[in-house]
Amino acid sequence: MHVVITGASAGIGEAIARAFAAQGHKLTLIARREERLEAISRSMSSAVHVVAADLSTPETCCDWLAEAERLQGPIDVLVNNAGVQHIEPTASMDVEAGEWLLRLNVFTPLRLIRAVLPGMVERRGGTIVNIASMASLAPTAGMTYYNVSKGGLAGASEALRGELRGTGVNVVTVYPGIIMTDMGTEGLKKYEASAILNLQPKGDAGTLAAHILKAVERGRGRVIYPRLNTSARHFPGITRWLMDRLTPAVKG
Repeated sequence: MHVVITGASAGIGEAIARAFAAQGHKLTLIARREERLEAISRSMSSAVHVVAADLSTPETCCDWLAEAERLQGPIDVLVNNAGVQHIEPTASMDVEAGEWLLRLNVFTPLRLIRAVLPGMVERRGGTIVNIASMASLAPTAGMTYYNVSKGGLAGASEALRGELRGTGVNVVTVYPGIIMTDMGTEGLKKYEASAILNLQPKGDAGTLAAHILKAVERGRGRVIYPRLNTSARHFPGITRWLMDRLTPAVKG
């Protein structure tokens, strides 16, 4: 399979790349840091095509597509992982930075889906993996733009799975909770110290990547990790009540 992973230079994206490479799949890895992508590529035995690109401009986010397919063949799996997280009080947030976040976290994944989907439908096979967030099931204080972006991506992803039923194309929506990557660690530092925060379930990128690989292989539609967070989907009212009362304050 030809697997495309955006935001593949670190954290969850790198872990997903390594999980698929371990199974011998051909990869196209996309991120801004070319040196980091090249280093990851050299550590893999799979065929890897590296694309150094800033995906925050939706109008040009698909420019790599034709060359990647020429080198690696039609795209079988698209993993929309690239994204950023802003945590700050809403009253003082940087609006331009927030709107830039929306372009990268929502508009670009939708453009990429639109670009690869016709080919998948024609071939009656393929998988789109959208890395959403628990913030789409349990919107979190201090993450206004991030909540919007991940809620939007998750909503589109869940609906698209239903739309494509019977076409041979699967859609996997991924809801990571607190994952102990650089992004996850830095995010925790933005909140006041709290015993409740310390008790939140935390996961690692490698385990999440293994769950995603299994979901793709078995045609599943959803990954929620850590597993304890599954309750947020089934009991949204209780989740909202707890989030409103127990989320620690964002540092000003």
